Amino acid sequence: MNYRTHNLGELRSSNIGERVTLSGWVDTKRDLGGLTFIDLRDREGITQIVFDIDVAEASVVEMAQKLKNESVIKISGVVKERYSKNGNMPTGDIEVFADSLEVLNSCDVLPFQINSEEPLNENIRLKYRYLDLRRPQMRRNLLMRHKMIMSIRNYMDEKGFLDVDTPVLTKSTPEGARDFLVPSRTNAGDFYALPQSPQLFKQLLMISGVEKYFQIAKCFRDEDLRADRQPEFTQLDIEMSFVEQEDIMNEIEGLAKRVFKNVTGESADYEFPRMEYAEAMERFGSDKPDVRFGVELKELSDLMKDCGFKAFASTVENGGMVKAVVAPGVAEEFSRKILSEYEEYAKTYFGAKGMAWIKVTSEGVNSPIAKFFSEEEMKAIIERTGAQVGDVIMIIADAPKVVYGALGALRLKLGKELGLINNDEYKFLWIVDFPMFEYDEEEQRYKAQHHPFTSIKSEDMDAFMSGEMEKIRTNSYDLVLNGSEIGGGSIRIFNPTVQAKVFEKLGLSQEEAREKFGFFIDAFKYGAPPHGGLAFGIDRWLMVMLKENSIRDVIPFPKTNKGQCLMTEAPSKVDDKQLEELYLASTYENELKK
Repeated sequence: MNYRTHNLGELRSSNIGERVTLSGWVDTKRDLGGLTFIDLRDREGITQIVFDIDVAEASVVEMAQKLKNESVIKISGVVKERYSKNGNMPTGDIEVFADSLEVLNSCDVLPFQINSEEPLNENIRLKYRYLDLRRPQMRRNLLMRHKMIMSIRNYMDEKGFLDVDTPVLTKSTPEGARDFLVPSRTNAGDFYALPQSPQLFKQLLMISGVEKYFQIAKCFRDEDLRADRQPEFTQLDIEMSFVEQEDIMNEIEGLAKRVFKNVTGESADYEFPRMEYAEAMERFGSDKPDVRFGVELKELSDLMKDCGFKAFASTVENGGMVKAVVAPGVAEEFSRKILSEYEEYAKTYFGAKGMAWIKVTSEGVNSPIAKFFSEEEMKAIIERTGAQVGDVIMIIADAPKVVYGALGALRLKLGKELGLINNDEYKFLWIVDFPMFEYDEEEQRYKAQHHPFTSIKSEDMDAFMSGEMEKIRTNSYDLVLNGSEIGGGSIRIFNPTVQAKVFEKLGLSQEEAREKFGFFIDAFKYGAPPHGGLAFGIDRWLMVMLKENSIRDVIPFPKTNKGQCLMTEAPSKVDDKQLEELYLASTYENELKK
């Protein structure tokens, strides 16, 4: 059986007079008495089909009139010039007058209309994902995902990288998100972990002499989800030997420009700017700043240390900081209620104790805290922030981590809500020199900010050896696009002595380090080359390039924010026999009874 001679985006005026066979889905149908028009759709496009009582038998026309949208049909007929041409579709100059029709599969009542432009409930979309993927937006996203991955593979092949796959069942190791664990039936009581990334294996490949490795790998992290995060995600993993940071960044920048061009059709013909982590935090309150707009953080700590407002002065005295952002031109429209909502946003999501505000008006300042400041102090605040008449100054005083987090988030909220961001613009940015360690208040210990295999800058090695944990920077680099981290990496530690010292600083004893990383530590005894790499989050990178608001819209079969697949109903319970084979018992029902 010949289902088609052409796809549904292929026919043009040059095909007029030809007899063709076409197959696809009924996109729309219009009945006009003796004429029935059907837009027939496949992956490549849409062609208008005409069932005319003067051309086809009455039974064929009657069958066409009964067709439901999304039924799968096969037709045969002759290509003719379209009377009313449609310049908005590639096949808009022609139509096919059908004289035969075969219904390959009818369609039941749809849970939603495929060709509707109305917003759809996301849970319904995810439950019927196979229908959602028929929608034009999702078809485009799948096509762009394919283009992106092919661009990556072609570029890496041209540059001499080897595509090497690494295990999915591996060993659980610390210093990262929570692992997904897989019980072993043949090794009772033991567990595999699904890889959070191929980090250790790609470094082992460098020790193996591969020199230039890449992989488009599935990775898994059991962590709280959000719009740009999934428990199962796709990562472009890259590692190189005998390279320095500059070599990797130049190679990756070339890749990023190639992929960006092939997906968006736009060029990024400029050297990506670089910014140190410390500067990014000071100016934007974020290590992934959106630099498409201003509203930068302003330092007020030095002005507040002896001011009359004790809440600010005591914060500085106790090692905290005071910073501000300026909301431009909103003094009149930002009521106390609106400002209170901004304050609650900072308190609820980022732990700030409160937010002070100052309106700068033509009649002077308007602020609940104005009475605590002298005229000179208030003038200094306005000058330091650069606020103009009509602006609102928003101030947070707290521990540095809270101030950066709260003001960085308020800055983004202002950028979006005040229309300060040019959504047609793309801006790449490198963030470099991340700290090696960050202190975890909950666990009361230092953790590696990137991972414990990141090399330390040579000029900071003395500080590292003497234990000055807060001052140690790394040879690290993240690539940011429009305020989203799309990739990150580092030059790795390849000296066993330094690696052992890092484990020590992280609170791992020699016994613990050997238990967790013994195979990795042993490999470094046999000649490890200098090496480094980077990993891109394929899904997030594509989401930003396509200007989608959710990572779920660029993943074929994603999970919800609760990590559920509504289509397959995973995760799901398993029977007791399966648990017994794995030497496991469910404690969930007992927990519910407590």
